[in-house]
Amino acid sequence: MQGIPRPALFSVIRVFRSSQSRSKIRCKNRVGGSGLRAMLQPMNDYERVARIIRLLDERQREQPSLDDLAAAAGLSGSRLHRLFVEWVAITPKDFLQCLTLQHAKAALHRGSSVLDAALDSGLSGPGRLHDLCVTLEAATPGEVKSGGAGLEIVWGMGPTPFGNCLLAEAPRGICHLSFVDAHTRRAATGFEGPNASDDCEIRKAWPKAVLRRDDAAMSERLDWMFDAKPGASNRNLRAWVRGTEFQIRVWRALLEIPRGGLASYGQLAKSIGRPKASRAVGAAVGSNSLAWLIPCHRVIRETGAIGGYRWGAGRKRALIAWETSALATA
Repeated sequence: MQGIPRPALFSVIRVFRSSQSRSKIRCKNRVGGSGLRAMLQPMNDYERVARIIRLLDERQREQPSLDDLAAAAGLSGSRLHRLFVEWVAITPKDFLQCLTLQHAKAALHRGSSVLDAALDSGLSGPGRLHDLCVTLEAATPGEVKSGGAGLEIVWGMGPTPFGNCLLAEAPRGICHLSFVDAHTRRAATGFEGPNASDDCEIRKAWPKAVLRRDDAAMSERLDWMFDAKPGASNRNLRAWVRGTEFQIRVWRALLEIPRGGLASYGQLAKSIGRPKASRAVGAAVGSNSLAWLIPCHRVIRETGAIGGYRWGAGRKRALIAWETSALATA
């Protein structure tokens, strides 16, 4: 497979964002999203690629041809091929290979090697996510008890390559990141006005904090977080989470799994010195409130089966395929 320069995804996304007439259907037509109305409306290039990734995931056993994919995108075969390579950095055929069980098992082996090394050296350093170094800080017992009293948490919605996200940041770091589809939007934000209601996820975690919505600021933050390119200088990001001591240990272990690598629940349990605690590790992985930054999508079953994901199994497969395919072309 020939190496292909990574695309500047967000330079294109920013152009789309400025076009309000086309961005109205963006939420329902991204990777992991759905909606009949979006499927019936004209697509821009980004939405075509998102549809093809979903189609490849849903029909991977059928091995859809380039003509089938082109028909779904409303393009010629040659045009789709060029567009897909521009956005994803590999061909549709190679991306499809990254969704297979054999590919997952190979990535599982890579992740195992790294976790074994981490077990020998200790899980003390910041996790590396492409050029983004994530340092995980745990909320103190006093901060948890106070419910965030005296804190201002800025939150907002913004687009990413894998769907709209809800991002929240406190003075000590990012405290929430989740993918939000149409059917989960109310659960995440409470409602779509300028304030968050009492039943939103952030309010439940920090009931006494002042929540201020700023979509523009959080969209820029998301751009910065997802726009990572091989060879770029390191960028540091602080994440601030509330959790038990055990959960924090599991989340720090997740940060040790490299991009393009996967780990099983058993391997993760071993890496924190609790080899018989796979079930408890699975529960801690599932309670992660920082999608993608704490890469719980990189944990799969021992058999190589992808398994479930809080933000959708289809999105999990797409995230894994995107990361592993980028590694193959780097």
